[in-house]
Amino acid sequence: MGRERESPKPQQVPFTVEQLVAVNPYNPDILPDLENYVNEQVSSQTYSLDANLCLLRLYQFEPERMSTQIVARILVKAIMAMPAPDFSLCLFLIPERVQMEEQFKTLIVLSHYLETGRFRQFWDEAAKSQHIVETVPGFEQAIQSYAIHLLSLTYQKVPRSVLAEAINIEGLSLDKFLEQQEANCGWTIEKGHGRGQLIVLPSNEFNHPELKKNTADSVPLEHITRIFPILG
Repeated sequence: MGRERESPKPQQVPFTVEQLVAVNPYNPDILPDLENYVNEQVSSQTYSLDANLCLLRLYQFEPERMSTQIVARILVKAIMAMPAPDFSLCLFLIPERVQMEEQFKTLIVLSHYLETGRFRQFWDEAAKSQHIVETVPGFEQAIQSYAIHLLSLTYQKVPRSVLAEAINIEGLSLDKFLEQQEANCGWTIEKGHGRGQLIVLPSNEFNHPELKKNTADSVPLEHITRIFPILG
């Protein structure tokens, strides 16, 4: 009688980084996987805040294994995620002594400029720090998208000069950019005062408040009348 064939052993399917983070986020053995994943996010222009926060927490328990290069890349990716508050979340997990290093002080300044809408200062500082920000592809485009987002919350019509300063594009490059926005994003261009141009941005509930649906947020009058005696 022939020998029975052994049933093949099931192949072990490797865990994804997301699964490693979900199953055992405090296991220092996954630290190399998380570091490699940061580099993968950089090269593939993807992003995972959860995985990056997990890595920063592990660095807190294993400070001697911290890679400042990896931390810098995490912070650059977090800046690129604005207006999400990712940068502050990441910075909270980084020791103060590390934050005092020059590259991290620079990233903190860049984040502050963006949060306060000081785009000219941001682009000037970024130009001096290309060795930090240019290690992460897509940085410039991400900041331009954030700048446009911020402008769209404020303006119905943006002077060309204001837009040029915010996204750091001028001349023929700006002309080409505006053509793309007209074709794909609903922008329109009209002549402003003098020889300037005005860029008309699509309407939203922030730059056109009348579009905001406030019925659900409104406070009934009878509730207000009940509050006044309490305040008195």
